[in-house]
Amino acid sequence: MTTVLRIDSSASTKTSISRALTDRIVARFDGADVITRDLSQPLPQIDETWVNARAKAPADRTDDEASALALSDTLIAELKAADTIVIGLPVYNFGVPAALKAWIDLIARAGVTFAYTADGPKGLLDGKRVILAVASGGTEVGSGWDFATGYMRHVLGFIGITEVEIVAADRLALGAEASIKAANDAIDALKIAA
Repeated sequence: MTTVLRIDSSASTKTSISRALTDRIVARFDGADVITRDLSQPLPQIDETWVNARAKAPADRTDDEASALALSDTLIAELKAADTIVIGLPVYNFGVPAALKAWIDLIARAGVTFAYTADGPKGLLDGKRVILAVASGGTEVGSGWDFATGYMRHVLGFIGITEVEIVAADRLALGAEASIKAANDAIDALKIAA
């Protein structure tokens, strides 16, 4: 059975276009086991305890350090369990929401989701697919001022996930109806393995 990890990062829970897109994408995976992570309930920022704990072997961590990494461990387990990750990505001020950046900080861990090698960093989460459900008011996806999708491709590739597809309802302020229709058409065209 396919496992889908759904991540919503919009601060808006009722009128979010990115959430509407993730709804439609996840519905295409009929019968899949779906893990949902809603980042509208903020994740903690990494702190000194977290930074020190991640650099230690599990047996060498204090109780406080183990506790500091517990949520990170849970988020990474969700990511590892998923075959496909669907990320709702509203573009805030040309970049990713702070809530999504906090998630990235918690899941990008040396020795766990990536490793340093003699040939440079190597991602450890290969074989996964990501679908980014992007919504933006004025930023055109792929433009010189879109710092969200390029960043997401880069950081996902860094942890080994290179199959990244984008469904975009971008430039909504300049024509919402046409933009949403294009995004919905792209969702209908997604290849979904049986």
